[in-house]
Amino acid sequence: DMIGMVLNLERVKALDSWLKTTNITLTQVNGQRKYGGPPEVWAGPAPGPRCEVFISQIPRDAYEDLLIPLFSSVGPLWEFRLMMNFSGQNRGFAYAKYGSSAMVSEAIRSLHGHMLEPGYRLCVRRSTEKRHLCMGELPADTRPEDLLQVLQGLSEGVERVSLKAGPGIEGVAAIVAFSSHHTASMAKKILVEAFNKRFNLSVSIKWHSTVKPGPDESMPPPQPFKNLASSPVKPQRCILGPTLSPHLLKPPSIPQGFCRAVGGPSSLQSPHPSCSSSCSQGLKASASSSPTMLLCRLCEMQGFGRPVREIHYSHAGSDGFLYFTYKVCIPGISQTFTGLVMILPGPSASSMLEEASQATAQQVLQALYHNQGAH
Repeated sequence: DMIGMVLNLERVKALDSWLKTTNITLTQVNGQRKYGGPPEVWAGPAPGPRCEVFISQIPRDAYEDLLIPLFSSVGPLWEFRLMMNFSGQNRGFAYAKYGSSAMVSEAIRSLHGHMLEPGYRLCVRRSTEKRHLCMGELPADTRPEDLLQVLQGLSEGVERVSLKAGPGIEGVAAIVAFSSHHTASMAKKILVEAFNKRFNLSVSIKWHSTVKPGPDESMPPPQPFKNLASSPVKPQRCILGPTLSPHLLKPPSIPQGFCRAVGGPSSLQSPHPSCSSSCSQGLKASASSSPTMLLCRLCEMQGFGRPVREIHYSHAGSDGFLYFTYKVCIPGISQTFTGLVMILPGPSASSMLEEASQATAQQVLQALYHNQGAH
């Protein structure tokens, strides 16, 4: 069973049972799975800064059915985000957001070092929640109002821009404030390539710290506990995988002043953002234990034939995620799999389409698993 080689199916079943019992909804996106933000029932205002903890040293087969009740024991959770990889295992870390900074301190005091499973002690500390980026090597005649308009067209959550120059600074640098750490993180991934493609301009992007540590953060972060038990997954390899043609989303309007400053074009043409792929087209090496590889291997072992996929870009959501629709046909199965996946913006169009393809394969694998369990 190819799925069972990667996932602990008993733990997956326990999660499914917990979700049905509690009626809790998890939003599944490429790279993470989210609860709340806000939850269905929440009393009081949204959390401010310094209200989130970073959790590491999580066993790879531990899911929300264990983690959410544990971290809710301290107080109500506004949001819980578990980082996931393509195989369906977690990546060993998560974020939990509470209603107050005091509750975060209590979570660190109570749960740092908690033994979730034999040999696994959780490491819990306050999340940095940085919201400011420093952009370097901008043209000397860059105007803040033009740069703000450009950034707001390229990324969600841009609030304000301030410029600075001086000794040791190449060209002009800008401090960009975002509405959240999440939107700043997504912008950090895409802005370097976006400026290079739109304006042929090489800018540098790094985090800019503006908040001094609180009194409980003056000491070094807690040392992670050494996990005594481990169960590594043997990598599986397959040469089958889709080759996706890169297509960029329609670019936003760019102010003429900024285009003149950088010497770039004032408008760009964009192809229609859609693609189709098949495991039988563009054979290439696939990452070990990727959903695409697992799906192709599973179909090969069962004699179903190679899956044929169509993946189309749908839209960019107000939450900052990109949405793709898919249709997957497996010759040996009468059922056609259709659905919607959403992913975080990536460093390039081809990488984002590749991630959409991997997320699609993961959903089909999960559907096959549930169909198998129903019979």
